[in-house]
Amino acid sequence: MGSMFSGNRMSKEEMEVVVNKAKEIVSAYPVVVFSKTYCGYCQRVKQLLTQLGATFKVLELDEMSDGGEIQSALSEWTGQTTVPNVFIKGNHIGGCDRVMETNKQGKLVPLLTEAGAIADNSSQL
Repeated sequence: MGSMFSGNRMSKEEMEVVVNKAKEIVSAYPVVVFSKTYCGYCQRVKQLLTQLGATFKVLELDEMSDGGEIQSALSEWTGQTTVPNVFIKGNHIGGCDRVMETNKQGKLVPLLTEAGAIADNSSQL
């Protein structure tokens, strides 16, 4: 959890490039989890998605050379400075608490199914 802002501030143009990169990643996969390997909240979200049978793309920001910049860009784009930062079908869901609450409300599986991250077996009934 927490932010990993590099000591160097990005220019407006550099930030725009990195925000666009993050948006491209998010649009390329049904479910994207921006994570850090040591983050317990990230582990909880990844574990839940796995238990639900979802396919998802994980980007471990602490293992990426531009992870700090991507996290800064996500903050600029979504207003969320922490990880995990979860997107489903291009829509920002939020962090661990929001994902868990969405699941508790029974809304996560339908979102994942609609995104194509979980097979929809209802048509086989």
